[in-house]
Amino acid sequence: MPVDAAQLWTLNHRLLTVVLDACSAELAELGLEAKEFFVLAEVAASPYPAELAARLVIPKASVTVYVRNLVAKGFMRREIDDTDLRRHRLVLTDDGVAARDRAFAALARAFDRRLAAIAPQDRAELQRILLALLEPAPEATS
Repeated sequence: MPVDAAQLWTLNHRLLTVVLDACSAELAELGLEAKEFFVLAEVAASPYPAELAARLVIPKASVTVYVRNLVAKGFMRREIDDTDLRRHRLVLTDDGVAARDRAFAALARAFDRRLAAIAPQDRAELQRILLALLEPAPEATS
């Protein structure tokens, strides 16, 4: 029986939403909205706002708002890039690192409660599948 790709996508999205909802109170205690958490989580890998927007697949204007909020909360700062003085690089503060780590821990606990429903070998298989899905997609042929 063929598996409906749209249904799989919908199930995945529902799972992500349920997990985020389960840890939303802990994120709020940290002073974070879910989208701000994702920005904190990706800054180390993508320290430039345009790069961050592309990585998170959100509009640059939204990244600007989230960065402004995170700077105001003391979780992040903007620094002039030494290699290109026209660019600003985003850097987490110590408070930002602590908030990010606590938020990751809350997310891990919420997801782990869901993962408890499947056997350890299925968790390993799920990880293998997710990693495979993150590889570049093959070119479509017509």
